[in-house]
Amino acid sequence: MTVHAVESAPTPRAGGRDAASRAWLAAAGLRAFGRMADAWKLTVDEQLRLLGQPARSTYFAWRKQPERAKLPRDTLERLSELLGIWRALQVLLPEPAAADAWVRRPNAAPGFDGRSALERMLEGNVSDLHHVRRYLDGVRSGGGWP
Repeated sequence: MTVHAVESAPTPRAGGRDAASRAWLAAAGLRAFGRMADAWKLTVDEQLRLLGQPARSTYFAWRKQPERAKLPRDTLERLSELLGIWRALQVLLPEPAAADAWVRRPNAAPGFDGRSALERMLEGNVSDLHHVRRYLDGVRSGGGWP
């Protein structure tokens, strides 16, 4: 059985953080995203799309040295949404293989229109990531699976 660990990170507050805290959040988020991308079997193109289409060379530099990455606010927000989705799935579906496979399964819930969560997230907008996270948060709080 594979257990996916997500680094615990402080939640960014309105008004920002100092540079050291922001750098720590970026590095932790990128390392966790790498594990999530491996678990979800994401292609490089899918990874880029989920992160807001950074240049390939920039993305590979981030992956190679996450502690040196200077991520735009949009990318940090995307990482937050994605890691929230990943964590929610680990809680809802404790078997890692089931949690990781869920993102590719067709979903009949409102807002998915029979598409998988990954297809919805790959639409490219932060709001698409937020929709999937909000849906899973609703299921976690007792909304149940459709």
